[in-house]
Amino acid sequence: MASPQTNNNILLSVQNLHTWFELRKWGFGRAGFVRAVDGVSFDLPYGEAIAFVGESGCGKSTLAKTILGLHKPTKGTVVFEGKRLNELNSQEMRWYRSQVGYVQQDPYGALPPFMNVQRILEEPLLINGVSSSAERYQRIREMLEEVRMTPVDDFLPKFPHMLSGGQQQRVVVARSMILRPKLIVADEPVSMLDASVRVEILMLLRALQKSHNLAVSYITHDLSTVRYFSERIFVMYAAKIVEKAPVDDLLRAPLHPYTQALLTAIPDPDAKNAKTLKEVPPGEPPSLINPPPGCRFHPRCPHAIAELCDTQEPPAFEPRPKHLVECWLFR
Repeated sequence: MASPQTNNNILLSVQNLHTWFELRKWGFGRAGFVRAVDGVSFDLPYGEAIAFVGESGCGKSTLAKTILGLHKPTKGTVVFEGKRLNELNSQEMRWYRSQVGYVQQDPYGALPPFMNVQRILEEPLLINGVSSSAERYQRIREMLEEVRMTPVDDFLPKFPHMLSGGQQQRVVVARSMILRPKLIVADEPVSMLDASVRVEILMLLRALQKSHNLAVSYITHDLSTVRYFSERIFVMYAAKIVEKAPVDDLLRAPLHPYTQALLTAIPDPDAKNAKTLKEVPPGEPPSLINPPPGCRFHPRCPHAIAELCDTQEPPAFEPRPKHLVECWLFR
């Protein structure tokens, strides 16, 4: 799906990105590739929050880790402030990683159990050359106050097992922000938390984004949370982006049959509808080792057009302004 041409307002530009993982037969010979990300393109301006949504296995987390530099792209480019990620040397990669914060899915697993909160937040400052202990201490206190872990003196000596799940995730958020990055990659940041604190953490991230003019890439499978957090939604299916739109536009009137199915699957809080069986597309997502030809959703799509959807991959159509969809129904 094509993206606008890169300009001075674009912080991150991802173009035709492919991240494939090689499979081997008992350690010898090639058995194929898992096409975890297969031709993704988008631009992320400074200060904007975007959400990537889709069911498990669609490639969201692999895309996030490729952006972070944890996976090397098989093909395509990731450009950050005009610099190609795959051309950076080790020193430039350290600079890049100081500019990109990472909020993991499991806060307890993301925090070293043998470090207290002060040491956890001090570690990235030490690694990145903040030599003054007074400056490190001041920045740690300021960050804990921003994530609303007060009184700060009560939390500094605590270890992760002494914190609640919501408090652990606040520490993860604080650590991602401690180097004052320009981009935050949040991979399912609330899926491991109780429902009562999910919106609270999302609103905290949103407030930090606004106050620091952060760009945010929010990865989630839950469409019910994106309205709290992002300006645009990118819907992924089988390693591709199939629909892009402003949040309100997509939630009000989704175009792609897969997006419509995702919205149908959102639980209804109305008890009157508890016994109503909602129709969802049959079947399972395709194998990313051998994806189907044409539109990857066509084996499950109730509106598939014979001899078109099953043979030709759809381009991006724009039925409404700023609303792009890869579906032959809008040709």
